[in-house]
Amino acid sequence: MNTLNKKIELLKKIALRFNDANITWALGASMLLYFKKITIEFHDIDLMIANEDVESVQKILSKMGEIQPPNPNSKYKTKSFMEFIIDSIDVDVMAGFSIVSDGKVHDCSLHKEQIVEWMTLENTKIPLQSPILWCEYYRLMGRKEKVDVIESALANN
Repeated sequence: MNTLNKKIELLKKIALRFNDANITWALGASMLLYFKKITIEFHDIDLMIANEDVESVQKILSKMGEIQPPNPNSKYKTKSFMEFIIDSIDVDVMAGFSIVSDGKVHDCSLHKEQIVEWMTLENTKIPLQSPILWCEYYRLMGRKEKVDVIESALANN
């Protein structure tokens, strides 16, 4: 099985567990853009979760793989950032996602109303955030190349 398929299979396994546990979550970042046909690749799985689900998510994912030591980045003031290695795949989980831009902290926490659609992968429902929302997040992060790719794709649709 190639790396892309391994990542998609892992997403399905995680989604089943999160959905069974009633976790409020959504797929974000590059994997979201991949499924929206905006990018052709992604490197890891980025999951946004509600603040109240941190403990449950940590328990679920710790059974699946290994949590990594914290690696703080001053560009972010995220309340809970957890990185896991599961089946050799990097899975990043964010609750209370916050981006520091121009000296201001921008709260980018997941809210249920930001789940704009559900995608189904072999009977497994995957909640998705909006590419427009991620365009704004990438703008705040100073990731101009991502902003340009998203804006171009949205303009062509």
